[in-house]
Amino acid sequence: MFPAYRKWKMVREAKADKKYVVCNASEGEIDTFKDYFILKNFSEEVLEGVYLALTVLRAEKAYIYLNKNYFNEISRVLAPFLGENVELIEKKGGYIGGEETAVIEAIEGKFPEPRIKPPFPTEKGLWGFPTLVNNVETFLSAARINRGEYDGKKFYSISGSAPKKGVYELPENATIKEVLEKTGNIPEFDYFLQIGGGGCGEVMLPEETDSPVEGLASIVIYEREKTDPFLLMKKWVDFLLEGNCDKCTPCREGLFRIMEMIKKKNFNEVEDMFFVMEETSLCPLGRVAVTPFRSLLKKILDQKNGDND
Repeated sequence: MFPAYRKWKMVREAKADKKYVVCNASEGEIDTFKDYFILKNFSEEVLEGVYLALTVLRAEKAYIYLNKNYFNEISRVLAPFLGENVELIEKKGGYIGGEETAVIEAIEGKFPEPRIKPPFPTEKGLWGFPTLVNNVETFLSAARINRGEYDGKKFYSISGSAPKKGVYELPENATIKEVLEKTGNIPEFDYFLQIGGGGCGEVMLPEETDSPVEGLASIVIYEREKTDPFLLMKKWVDFLLEGNCDKCTPCREGLFRIMEMIKKKNFNEVEDMFFVMEETSLCPLGRVAVTPFRSLLKKILDQKNGDND
């Protein structure tokens, strides 16, 4: 991940007639709802962070790019804190419509598909001008840091077969196990997890939970005996096929081939497909799309096959 402070520094130091700020609240991945929770409960602080960025970067205007499923609701929540230089934009397109350069394309009125990088948004973003693109929680944290109130915590969403689903605020360096323990979400049944989102997140076993929660700080809990791995993979591939932009061949055709392998339950050549997608896809979607499939095949299906031998 690219550190937020470096983005701010690059945009601030860029020599340009105009600069822009984008708060990316597209939140399109399955089982992720952290941004919605933050916007609903800490909207004034998020806007404070956006206005801080406008001031520090000497930017002309800010855009808040909102998930279409809660655009109307959150628009009403944000309305009391909006000024003339902040505009709300309803998300367009599927999952990939939330990638930072796809967001820029959408705000410009174009089809939301990723741009080739470099140049990066900090150099050439909205209408060719330097643009800061950060997520909702980053702007909230910026406001708290500016007030001297930041306490090193972040938000975690827990869903699936979790005993106590919800969004929790805990230390940012917490391990997966600590998050589950502190929120009362250690299952009493045999389980596995998906970390970082319910579409592209990595599958992890209980014995792997001493590592930190990374990515989207999302934890999805699956009851092992009641989860059909093939139906789960079908859910992922359907989501990714619907959510990609169809712009590049490796991602488009790779996901189609993975779908065919799931139908046939034959994964003999899947690693070759994963390699091509990781090495040649245009944007991060094609590169990270392999993560849930590879980790499930290795950690769940391989074990099942071993048990049946």
